[in-house]
Amino acid sequence: MSSRQWDDLIVLCATTQYDGMPMGDWHLARELGRLGPVLFVDPPMSRLTPLRRPEAASAVARPRLTVLGPGFARLTPVVQPGPSRPGLVYLSTELTRRYLRRATGVLGGQVRAVISGWPLYPVKGACRERISVYWAKDDFVGGAALLGESARLLDVRERRVAAAADLVVAANPLVAQTWRRRGLDPVLIPFGTDTAAYERVDEAPTPSDLDLPGPVAGVVGRLNNRTDLALLEAIAADGQSLVLVGPRDPGFEPERFTALTARPNVRWVGPKPFEALPSYLKVIDVGLVPYRDSAFNRGSFPLKTLEYLAAGRPVVATDLPATRWLLGDLGVLGAGSAGPICVADGPADFAVQARRLAAAPRTAEAVANRREFASRHSWANRARAVHTSIISRCSGLTGLDCHFVNASDRSIG
Repeated sequence: MSSRQWDDLIVLCATTQYDGMPMGDWHLARELGRLGPVLFVDPPMSRLTPLRRPEAASAVARPRLTVLGPGFARLTPVVQPGPSRPGLVYLSTELTRRYLRRATGVLGGQVRAVISGWPLYPVKGACRERISVYWAKDDFVGGAALLGESARLLDVRERRVAAAADLVVAANPLVAQTWRRRGLDPVLIPFGTDTAAYERVDEAPTPSDLDLPGPVAGVVGRLNNRTDLALLEAIAADGQSLVLVGPRDPGFEPERFTALTARPNVRWVGPKPFEALPSYLKVIDVGLVPYRDSAFNRGSFPLKTLEYLAAGRPVVATDLPATRWLLGDLGVLGAGSAGPICVADGPADFAVQARRLAAAPRTAEAVANRREFASRHSWANRARAVHTSIISRCSGLTGLDCHFVNASDRSIG
């Protein structure tokens, strides 16, 4: 392969697999790929990962470095079992750094930047990159229990990773505030949405596994301990049609969830591929963001809010900093009860607002306003903001020479 196509490479160390449900890492990588070459790096996984997550089997079995298209490649670091355990995280880091060094050596181009969303694995300098970026995506320490990680280990190592980075990008206003209190100067670039994926929602085929009468309130996304089940129970108890689209974590309140989905006005259709989501959004009249008030949720950015708006649907959400930030950006469009995002206070109000918005006429003007707002927060715009921040930081380092990986280190397992 020609090394010139990999010049000014951006390496993105993701927290989710490339071939899983498209999340923020996937979208940012694809949009950055329109601006220059990208190497997408899966989170380190062990050979035993497929025993717990069968969908990961193909990633472990295939070649570690794969070129997916012109200027776009994927790397899967395969390490020892228990990569994030306190006694093994150091070994995982060293193995992963070796993978990064060898992969960028094989590609052969100059590495402009490494964007890492990994709080546990410091990779600065592994690719001899021009600058190192820490992508502070969430309040990882606040969500340690949900992630199954050690809060103490996450706190210690994330502080080191962020402090060593040349640039910190925060995906949430509360996370940005946290790092400012710690003496850093983060750039706030929240998550975005894939507006093109939802442009033709109303022309999508009607799903065959839904038979609820309208209007319909709906949740599209993972159902787990981040979800406040009391909010959904209130909507169901109010007699509203409720559809749940997405996987459910097995340990998430199984008895309550079973009771909820047994109601005649509730349908859980399970996980669906990304390309099928427009069909389900077609039958939803109001999108729900039923997050509980927790440290992790306060330090996260609810992608589904923007996805609902991109589909032209209004939103009822709980009161989180990222939602308030979006309301501030809405300005007059978000003022009063006619705004496209409504913040509800408690289960009873959540049900009232969902009923009100679901029953409201879906006018062409309202749909256009919601989609226009979502387009301002597209992943394309987010990628340009990240790219501009990197270029700006690079220009501030003009006294430094550009580094190249060692051309003799080109073998990768």
